[in-house]
Amino acid sequence: MRISRRELLAGTPALAFGQPRRPRIAALATIYFKYSHAQHIVDRFLEGYGWNGDHHRPPMDLVSLFVDQVGDNDLSRERAARHPSMKIYPTIADALTLGTSRLAVDGVLLIGEHGRYPRNEKRQTQYPRYEFWREIMKVFESSGRAVPVFNDKHLSWNWEWARQMYDDARRLGFAFMAGSSLPVTWRTPSVEMPANVEVEEAMCVAYGGVDSYDFHALETTQCLVERRKGGETGVRWLEAYRGERFWKAWDEGVWPQELAVAALCRSHTLTPSRAGFNHDLPSRADMKRLVKNPVAYRYQHTDGLMGAMLLMNGLVQDFNFAARIRGRRQPFSVQMYLPMPPARASLANFFSPLVNNIEQMFLTGKPPYPVERTLLTTGLTAAGVESLYRGQVRYETPHLADIAYRATRESTFWRT
Repeated sequence: MRISRRELLAGTPALAFGQPRRPRIAALATIYFKYSHAQHIVDRFLEGYGWNGDHHRPPMDLVSLFVDQVGDNDLSRERAARHPSMKIYPTIADALTLGTSRLAVDGVLLIGEHGRYPRNEKRQTQYPRYEFWREIMKVFESSGRAVPVFNDKHLSWNWEWARQMYDDARRLGFAFMAGSSLPVTWRTPSVEMPANVEVEEAMCVAYGGVDSYDFHALETTQCLVERRKGGETGVRWLEAYRGERFWKAWDEGVWPQELAVAALCRSHTLTPSRAGFNHDLPSRADMKRLVKNPVAYRYQHTDGLMGAMLLMNGLVQDFNFAARIRGRRQPFSVQMYLPMPPARASLANFFSPLVNNIEQMFLTGKPPYPVERTLLTTGLTAAGVESLYRGQVRYETPHLADIAYRATRESTFWRT
């Protein structure tokens, strides 16, 4: 069996006596405690997870771990003691080289979520994903070889750094995958956006905070609208709304109320307007009473598609999408299904399809879905923060206007 230079650079496992060895994986985490993203992802590589009615163990070995912050609730030391094949290293370089001078693993997990890190004046948490990335690039470049990398959630809080990460991956030619579990979790109903349709408006009604769950909501929308006719074209501008300005925009029809209602009708956590009733949609007055600090992003794609993201804490605790498709009378709507609160953190089965997709990249050297999706949603998240910081002004995004790509033919969300 011959291995091409491209496959070697992409991290195809080396051969020994004609048989492929199990890929070796390194994990780099900001922190590792119960219910952290590191615990959900790394544990699945170490111990397996439920998949298609069976217990699946990844056909690869997680051999090294770097943890930036170790607290009283740390799990990494216990995991290393229970899994002696995994060793904890003091530096990122050591974790990638296994204590040698050259790259010695076949894949890298970059999990820069959770931990105590500073916030800037825009209230962005400065997770060190880019700092971790630079250490990875140093090892790749000094070794003359690169392997696939998965980056958890958005690329960076800093747009220029996020773009650099994307450009580095293209320059060195390795597989790069990023994002969260929202595009790959279950859906209710279990449907996909029809391919090559003309989407006129799209919206996600969700919950959570700025520079955190806004990314999830934007990613929910993007993984669906990227399938439209012509594919993704980039985004020209974004404008944020908060508090009273949100409700003024609602009343003025800045975003379609019919789509907001269609999305809300998919929610499993919609707060009823009256205690003891669960079948009535709250009125606008009810929503204003329930939602204390709403946030919206309104944005336009280069091809004219309009998008909106509404964070409505107090009204919903899930991620609900709706879109208007040309030629269809009724909106297309779907929910990205996660276990209902408060069981979400403890169950977190939505990490299983995410890990399964990461496995596929490590095995094939090809990401299951385009990293450009995460590049664009990273930029939109940063643009939303910037618009709010500047006083809820329209923020032009020429740096996002040419992020064009095509969705994969096959759907990647979890069907059971």
